[in-house]
Amino acid sequence: MPDESGLPEGVDPDKASVARMYDVMLGGEHNFAIDREAVAAFTAIDPQVRTLARANRAFLGRAVRFLVDAGVRQFIDLGSGIPTQGNVHEVAQAASPDARVVYVDNDPVAVAHSEALLAGNPNATIVAGDIRDPEVVLSSPQVAGLIDFEQPVAVLMITILHFVTPEEDPAGIVAAFRDAVPAGSWLALTHATDEDRPDTAAAVGRLYRSRATSPVTPRSYQEINSLFEGYELVEPGLVHVPLWRPESAEEIPEDPERYWVYAGVGRKAA
Repeated sequence: MPDESGLPEGVDPDKASVARMYDVMLGGEHNFAIDREAVAAFTAIDPQVRTLARANRAFLGRAVRFLVDAGVRQFIDLGSGIPTQGNVHEVAQAASPDARVVYVDNDPVAVAHSEALLAGNPNATIVAGDIRDPEVVLSSPQVAGLIDFEQPVAVLMITILHFVTPEEDPAGIVAAFRDAVPAGSWLALTHATDEDRPDTAAAVGRLYRSRATSPVTPRSYQEINSLFEGYELVEPGLVHVPLWRPESAEEIPEDPERYWVYAGVGRKAA
């Protein structure tokens, strides 16, 4: 585990971080005691939280492979988190070595570890930025250096928009990135829902508000689906995360509605 003395600037040691909590759920080592305590409380609410995190990560891999097969060679991964197995550049560049990836995160630990991981990779970089400021992200030198906005771009918003409050206008954020990319570009998104297990969603919301740096706002199927305005969803549409194009029957759980995250991929219409 990392040393909690000499923390990067901007790290609050008394608050769990979304990026570091996700790292805990995936079995990573770049997290602090406060993050592990928060995940333990999270697990008491929903014992399968780590399984859900792995299902979400598996969706990311399937979506990136799908997008590469569809001809995409440019990715902007918003709220990318702390590097772990199956990072976007690893998946994309394994399928197409010329694939270019820009990661974006506002967590100083995630940025520091990403910079170390990506050193020496000319086709992948990290922006220390917040998705709530699309213009700042899109005008960054890292984006300008790797992304050609004359060609299709895949924007990835994986378990990030439920950390955007209604007042911060998640639909407006999605629209800003959609309007910046050309027709034929893509959006891949996962988002927590409060429809299937409302008591669990409410308890998780209270936990994040009390322990973490970012509150969580689960949304309904219709609210999440509306975030794809301007995109045409590909089959199977917006579904529970393990049901989006599973690669084997073994990946399909008996009770997919217990995976209270929806996933979808859409293509920007001409």
